[in-house]
Amino acid sequence: MIEQKIRWIANYDQVSANCTLPVLGYKSGESLNVLNTSPIAPFVQQYGALLLDGGLATELEKRGYDLDHPLWSARLLRDEPEAIVAVHRAYLEAGADCLIGASYQASIPGLLAAGTTRRQADALLRQSVALACRARDEYGEYSTTGSLRPLVAASIGPYGAYLANGAEYRGDYGISAAVLRDFHQPRWELLAASSADLLACETIPSRLEAEVLLDLLQQTPDVNAWISFSCRDGRHISDGTPIADCAALMADCPQVLAVGVNCTPPRYISSLLAQIQRGAPAVPAVVYPNSGETYRADKRVWSGQADPLNFAREATRWQRAGACLIGGCCRTGPGHIAALRQTLKPKT
Repeated sequence: MIEQKIRWIANYDQVSANCTLPVLGYKSGESLNVLNTSPIAPFVQQYGALLLDGGLATELEKRGYDLDHPLWSARLLRDEPEAIVAVHRAYLEAGADCLIGASYQASIPGLLAAGTTRRQADALLRQSVALACRARDEYGEYSTTGSLRPLVAASIGPYGAYLANGAEYRGDYGISAAVLRDFHQPRWELLAASSADLLACETIPSRLEAEVLLDLLQQTPDVNAWISFSCRDGRHISDGTPIADCAALMADCPQVLAVGVNCTPPRYISSLLAQIQRGAPAVPAVVYPNSGETYRADKRVWSGQADPLNFAREATRWQRAGACLIGGCCRTGPGHIAALRQTLKPKT
């Protein structure tokens, strides 16, 4: 494991020193400073994109775990943590460069409502990062590729995930910024102080919530994050705000390593990328949409097809449109990530 980590560090330093990546909107040879100084830079330079993992809950359910619980996949942090480690490992084996921890639905209020004490809730949040780091380090013990050391992102899910009523796809919370801050701040402080490489603010449906998260980020100046939105169509996030406006909010914060979209149908991604580039042309874009299947809320079932090869072919368009971080969300699994690894190409 020690030798593997030395190779990871050496490769990271070598690639970082030479990372000047032209992107959409920039002239050839002109470097993008925010990318060059971030931990994602070596992956983009060497592989063409930082490859994220796929759906955690999707793979857990595929393996037979019942997630019909207010904590969703976060229930297994408490009850079956080895299942989470196994899924993280499966995504690394499929080629993922970044694992997202199992804290999306593990808010302090949600954990307390599920019967934990505050001390136990804090420990479970820390464990979400520790499990991903453990999977990464165990993978390093037997991996002989000498590849870049994978990253671990601690997940910051939206207030709507705590409500567990679909509000993360509407953003109609009807609460103040102060209430949102009180909800997010305890988890933010715990995960910001963890061993995660960065924070993943995911499935954000509301401009107000994005503003609160941005403020928390700026109050922790040693922390980096990406911020990705859930979107209703090819131009707007779930609460109706143009995504170009949301991207512009992030444009001047060097701690925002990427801004983009997740948990959204693939058919909207190309249009949304164009809008993100309008709002924040100097910030890398992150996209990890759903598989393309449609969720029937009335019957609580998914319908349609989720072919990994089709998903990967679509991803090449997102890469050409400027996406630097690419992965999958609901209904995607290791097969989708393996297909992405084979399909996405280094930039020339």
